[in-house]
Amino acid sequence: MTSPEHIRVADSELHALVRRIYAACGMDETDAGLMADSHVQSDLRGAHSHGVLRVPGYIDRLVTGGVDPRGQPSISREYGACLVVDGGNSMGQIGCRFAMEQTLDRAERHGIAACAIGGSNHCGALAPYAMQALAHEMIGVFTTHSLPIMAPWGGAERLIGNNPLAIALPAQRQRPVVHDGAFSAAAYGKVRYYQQQGWDLPAGWAFDKDGRPTLDTAAALDGLLAPIGDFKGAALGMIMGLFAALLSGAAYGTELGGGNGQGARAGQDSQFALAIKIEAFVDPGTFKTRVDKAVQQIHACRRAPGIDRLYAPGELEFIQHQEYSRDGIPLNPVTLADLARVARDLAVDSKPFPWLPRN
Repeated sequence: MTSPEHIRVADSELHALVRRIYAACGMDETDAGLMADSHVQSDLRGAHSHGVLRVPGYIDRLVTGGVDPRGQPSISREYGACLVVDGGNSMGQIGCRFAMEQTLDRAERHGIAACAIGGSNHCGALAPYAMQALAHEMIGVFTTHSLPIMAPWGGAERLIGNNPLAIALPAQRQRPVVHDGAFSAAAYGKVRYYQQQGWDLPAGWAFDKDGRPTLDTAAALDGLLAPIGDFKGAALGMIMGLFAALLSGAAYGTELGGGNGQGARAGQDSQFALAIKIEAFVDPGTFKTRVDKAVQQIHACRRAPGIDRLYAPGELEFIQHQEYSRDGIPLNPVTLADLARVARDLAVDSKPFPWLPRN
């Protein structure tokens, strides 16, 4: 959703600014570019909760929060098609891209491969990692462990992360089928985005700190995210966290931090990746054609009253990407002011970016 206050910014210009900001923190140009890719691609797909809105918080972690801007991931354990990657206390995006590349390499040889990632940090949206598999005619699966922001069903204490899951499957003529979603009704970043906009939350997204449903963003940020599907979402969130944290030896639950959207212990986050080579199971062309048919079934489905079109998972994000690439990414005044402040603090020249606020 956009409002008249939003300013449309070309993705190339936004990428250039964010890359310079990360480089000013001490990152090399390659890693700074990867960080900019992560934010800008999220915004292009309409996932603003993981877009440039996140830059100020990430910069704080790099400057004063103990994350190493020069940290480099490495393989710490290998067993056939299974491996463990130590993120080296790098930003999660750096370690996770490396880990998925290594996982795809082993899946190419073995048909299937899995990787646990420790020594990591927050890694942004998960869809890009799962989608790395698409160019290799593979299925990509990716999950992460996050700060505890949900309660066990019926509880009122932050013990469980919303621990999202991303899955990407290639298609032949249709767009790939891509799901990326947390096991909470909304991402923590999305609640922050609603707060920036001054909007009330939709019903069912959050509880206050005592476990009562709330539409107030401040109460939600101080409280709890609601799980999807009630007890089912709480259970799946816990299981994803166990996958990511325990297989890599990283922190789990409250071991990671306080769960208030800040303060995760640097280098203690974790992720888990899986790559499946379709050819090891079935002819890739046949598989992708059948994915096409499944998507076409959704498009042809009889619609409920008031619904104009049905979409397969990830389809809206691909459409959003096309629109924002053409028309520019809509950014609200708060996000733009935050970017301007960070650029100013790091002595990044803002002259090439006239859309940044000057005061």
